[in-house]
Amino acid sequence: MTVPDLDPDLLRAFLAVAEHRSFTRAADQLNRTQSAVSVQVRRLEERLGAKLFQRNRAGIVPTAAGDELRAYARRILALHAEAIGALRARKPEAVIRLGVMDDYGTIVIPPLLASFAREHPAVRVEIETGLTATMPARLGEAYDLVIAMHPQGRGDGELLRREQAVWAAAAACRATAEDTLPVALYPPGCLFRQWAADALDRAGRRWRLAFVSRTLAAVESIAAEGLAITVVKAGILPPRLRALGARDGLPPLPAADIRIHRARNLPRPAARLADHLQRGISEPAILS
Repeated sequence: MTVPDLDPDLLRAFLAVAEHRSFTRAADQLNRTQSAVSVQVRRLEERLGAKLFQRNRAGIVPTAAGDELRAYARRILALHAEAIGALRARKPEAVIRLGVMDDYGTIVIPPLLASFAREHPAVRVEIETGLTATMPARLGEAYDLVIAMHPQGRGDGELLRREQAVWAAAAACRATAEDTLPVALYPPGCLFRQWAADALDRAGRRWRLAFVSRTLAAVESIAAEGLAITVVKAGILPPRLRALGARDGLPPLPAADIRIHRARNLPRPAARLADHLQRGISEPAILS
């Protein structure tokens, strides 16, 4: 069974007639014609399947059904007005578009966004993780802020932190120099992929690309199972992995600069988030 729709306009016409006990005076209040008000009341009666008014010596008076409806109509219209007022009073929600490397987006950024959200509950941050090599070029178009990785001493933006790239593997992983080294890396365009291949080739170490993924979680899981070694940032070395180095017969890797890039003419919420991330990520002790 279909529930009838109690249109607010019909309820207003009904209440005006009930208050003034006259279709003419109700029409004057609503700035409508008497016939228009009569049609609205008749339409409401048809939807409810009940007669709402009757005539007596006092004029037009509500029936028992009309009396019962009056209380509901007032509550419905009051709630209707309250909802419209509350929504109109809301401040527009600010949206900030942030691009960041997958590992930082997984480990470093979430706690900082949580603390920012407590102070700025009306701000929504849309975060995209992935390879950041091309993200700064799309500032203003696709992103308001980008936290990107660059070779040490290179790149625009503001330096936040210097991260040493390190080899990492499961605790039980033991790869001898005679083995063809299985490596889990990220797709082309990732600095770590390039650095790992260059370092192993220069060292004359035999290796094969055993696994490729865009996500830290997938690469870490493969390495943690002992299926391959990988390259991670020393500052956020996953707990399931251990760092490898010269003692393990592996060549050294470069360091990377983590920089924040801001679009021009940032709105105030985005500028505040940029400052918040800068304070939260920067570690002066390791920038030298």
